[in-house]
Amino acid sequence: MSDTFGLPPYLAEDGAAAAGQRTYGTLSYNRKRNCWVVKAEPGVTELCKRLFPGAATNRRGEARFTAHRRIVGDLNWLMLRYPLEVKPQDEARWREALKQARAYVIRREEARRAPDRVSPTPGVFVGNLTPFQEEGLAFLLRTDRCLLADEMGLGKTVQALAMLSELQAYPSMIIVPAHLIRNWANEIGRFIRRADGGALAIHVVKGLKPYELPPADLYLMHYLLLRGWKEALQEMDMRTVIFDEIQELRHSGTEKYSAANLLAERAERVVGLSGTPIYNRGAEIWNVINTLDFHFLGDYESFTREWCYGYGNQIVARPELLGEHLRSEGIMLRRTKQDVLADLPPKRRLVITVDSDDSLYQRLMGPVAEKLRQLRNNAALSASQRAILSMEVEQGERQATGLAKAPYVVQFVRALVEGGEKVLLFAHHHQVMDAYQKDLRTLSPAFLTGRETSAQKERSVERFMTGRTDLCCLSLRAASGLNLQRATCVVFGELDWSPAVHSQAEDRAHRMGQTDSILCYYLVSGGGSDQDVQYALGLKVSQFVALMGDSPLPEATLEENAQYAQEYAQRLVERLLRELS
Repeated sequence: MSDTFGLPPYLAEDGAAAAGQRTYGTLSYNRKRNCWVVKAEPGVTELCKRLFPGAATNRRGEARFTAHRRIVGDLNWLMLRYPLEVKPQDEARWREALKQARAYVIRREEARRAPDRVSPTPGVFVGNLTPFQEEGLAFLLRTDRCLLADEMGLGKTVQALAMLSELQAYPSMIIVPAHLIRNWANEIGRFIRRADGGALAIHVVKGLKPYELPPADLYLMHYLLLRGWKEALQEMDMRTVIFDEIQELRHSGTEKYSAANLLAERAERVVGLSGTPIYNRGAEIWNVINTLDFHFLGDYESFTREWCYGYGNQIVARPELLGEHLRSEGIMLRRTKQDVLADLPPKRRLVITVDSDDSLYQRLMGPVAEKLRQLRNNAALSASQRAILSMEVEQGERQATGLAKAPYVVQFVRALVEGGEKVLLFAHHHQVMDAYQKDLRTLSPAFLTGRETSAQKERSVERFMTGRTDLCCLSLRAASGLNLQRATCVVFGELDWSPAVHSQAEDRAHRMGQTDSILCYYLVSGGGSDQDVQYALGLKVSQFVALMGDSPLPEATLEENAQYAQEYAQRLVERLLRELS
């Protein structure tokens, strides 16, 4: 252990009583509760309880301190003033606990003096970070158990990947919500490489029944599988574990929570990612921090005494003070969009791959396949009949794609709204909108689908703009002229062939004079029509920016785009015909 910066006075000496020194009581270790027990003169133990409410017990002359390396430092500080006799059977454990407390403080001080920003190594990280993301990378590298709590849309995923690329500490496991598995796999392949420049080996864990995992650098698993893998996880030695959307673990007492803790316990480094402010409810933030660093906030009873409205109470008395405590102790970093607005462009566009229901897609494609057979087998069809059938095929597959991914779009949007975002959700087909309406009804969304009367349309706009709902679902081609400037992000649950349609939809939120940075999510599935439309829009290449320009498009360009859309729609039909044969 290096003590480059020197130990603070409260840890430089051992507070345990020396031979012949006056003592005020005894110190012993309680294995069942994993805590240090002070039995001393009532004046001393009452002082413990006043200074550290988490040390309180119902017993006169007794106080308890959770055996976490941070809290052991507090206990030693107290013992410098009121020396205690350490029980003989616990002397070695106390010396080891004090050694760990000293190492913890030195690491914390070194972290505070570490570089504020780190640029990722070219070659192993493919891409560029903004200045605030480089600060996030520095934080992740200097803290082995931490929570990156940046607001949604500030790039927590890419910061975590930059950390992995710098550490090259494999194998690692990333636990994510089910609908983000594909997106993480795509982002890993896009951003990071092995030290030798080669691609990382990724394995996506499947099913609730454990099996022998194949060799890989990175393993991806979604939260719903944790309970089935509970016993297997405690045998795995993952060097780094990342919990994306770690608020999924805010409820204890579940197999999922227990399995996550077993996995985290064995890892060298554990990182939580969450854009949702979760530290206003005591039980939730305690559970999350406890997964990252066991008993960092003491045991739950101690935490509620110290930070909530009393023993067992779930409401944090001063959330802002708890947030500041987590930041000052170096376990949490949180930036909001307003904090880093100078580093953000007016509009940010992210392509996110979501899952889809393949069986539903195949079922919905049944009638489409019949129309394709008519196109292929009926040579007597006129040109107009073939054009109508082709249009029905194209619309049928796009609708099937939209419905198949709708449950995963809903999960994504729900997380945004619950995280405090004001969301515009765009789709094209009425049946897809109906699916959103059914699955998002608990959020009481407003709807502008083109089927509403003028009065209903005005009511929907008023509900969203006055804050009576934070979600407005709109048709891609029925929102022209609307000013919905209250929105903080735009989500495209379905895609249109025309770049101009998307640009105009984005402008419902990003209006003249807007000072915010609008985040636009394009949710695409791995199959169906999305691949054709995605290619047409240039969503994977630099052409995307040009096609989706921020300036109004002239009439000639709009006509050109309409022709462009027809050409790509025909290519979709040709692809389906090839697949049918």
